[in-house]
Amino acid sequence: MLTERRCGILCHPTSMPSPYGIGDLGQGAENFIEFLVEAGQTLWQVLPLGPTGYGDSPYQSFSAFAGNPLLIDLEQLVEEGLLPKEEISPPPTFPEERVDYGAVIAFKHRVLRRSYENLSGPLQEEKAAFEEAQRFWLEDYALFMALKEHFGGDPWIKWPSDIALRQPDALAHWRQALAREMDYHRYLQFLFERQWQRIKAKANAKGIAIIGDVPIFVGHDSADVWSHRELFYLDEKGSPTVVAGVPPDYFSPTGQLWGNPLYRWDVLAREDYSWWLARLRRVLSQVDIIRLDHFRGFAGYWEIPAEAKTAIEGRWVKGPGKDFFLAVKEALGSLPIIAEDLGLITPDVIALRDAFDLPGMKVLQFAFDTDGTNAALPHNHVPNCVVYTGTHDNDTTVGWYHSRDELTQHKVRLYTGTDGRDIHWTFIRLAMTSVARMAIYPLQDVLGLGSEARLNFPGKPSGNWCWRYRQEQLTPELAQALRDLALITGRWIEPGAKKEAAPEPIEYESP
Repeated sequence: MLTERRCGILCHPTSMPSPYGIGDLGQGAENFIEFLVEAGQTLWQVLPLGPTGYGDSPYQSFSAFAGNPLLIDLEQLVEEGLLPKEEISPPPTFPEERVDYGAVIAFKHRVLRRSYENLSGPLQEEKAAFEEAQRFWLEDYALFMALKEHFGGDPWIKWPSDIALRQPDALAHWRQALAREMDYHRYLQFLFERQWQRIKAKANAKGIAIIGDVPIFVGHDSADVWSHRELFYLDEKGSPTVVAGVPPDYFSPTGQLWGNPLYRWDVLAREDYSWWLARLRRVLSQVDIIRLDHFRGFAGYWEIPAEAKTAIEGRWVKGPGKDFFLAVKEALGSLPIIAEDLGLITPDVIALRDAFDLPGMKVLQFAFDTDGTNAALPHNHVPNCVVYTGTHDNDTTVGWYHSRDELTQHKVRLYTGTDGRDIHWTFIRLAMTSVARMAIYPLQDVLGLGSEARLNFPGKPSGNWCWRYRQEQLTPELAQALRDLALITGRWIEPGAKKEAAPEPIEYESP
């Protein structure tokens, strides 16, 4: 799958059209799949699918295993008899082009709770089968979420110490006291899984592979850390002693202080990386290819004292390296993994990536800040990589270009042989004509949108992950343009057409 020449679009489901304030796994997702087909695209990249926590970020999830209930399509629940139509019709008035998370969360959970009361019959049996298959993570997650609601949304570190530290008597008490709430959260996960697998099957049936995103770190306020404290550097009360981040970089002169607890890789290794293997198996049941975020952290990671105010005070610590990936390969076989190798990449990171033949990433927006040796410039690409115009952390290509200094803009115009007016399309063409086997571009770049459509500002604590598009923006003309470019660059073959065989070599006689 990673050796074929392909192209596709990065678009998280939250950005899709829906009457209910946020994109979901319903008609908007189905329409997007149809657009990919019409546009000759065979890759769809999404962000992490977990339930969002702090700042609504998919990279700060309450669970590395669970799905986001906000993505549940309510109209499917009406069709299945779980909701009366009047519960969602007419829907509240939501902004059309952005997500108002507060309003969406209140509305969706009210309606989802109503649907839970109507669960019965065959769906009840399906739910029981799902629970049995996912018990290894679902029980702790359901209790975590029930407790979180019971304690007013407080992080687990602020709960009473007996349950925060999972003393057996406290666990038994709360499982009984919150049994109904736990079952509600199992129900939400059942709905999400059922709907996501339906969407995935539709995409796969159309020849579209889904690229999922696995952050290397997990949030401290998560079911994962609460139920597996022994796997992280925490003190006796459960607070992190050291946290994750990166040193000063492209995005921040003081680095990025992410705050995620760091793994005790020695403990994970003694357990044959069983928690990580379970996590990867779970993700690979939902997507076809994994983008492993912050890949460099497996070679070496930036360790910051928990009390530090910025990331400057950190230090490099050696990661698990080859030992981890050998364990993954032995357990899972082939590694359909894209290594997110951006940032400060040292020889040990390159050696680790290449030892397992993992494709790395090239981002065109990073290509013009040095000289002609810049690895992100298309003439320096290699086939075993994925080229992006930009990522979810970047400005849109239009916004990026217009915020550059005149020298950088001149380099872009000189390299591309354009005047910069259609810079988004110019960058898509650069990506498509690259020798990189896979080319990905955010939907915002396909639509030619400016900075107002940016999805995330690294280091900005709120106001991110809100952008949405309107269905009428995905025009037949846009699909045709993408399809033509995918065809001419060898990234798509028209259905029924055969790949042309290479011509026989011509032999010339010596004079």
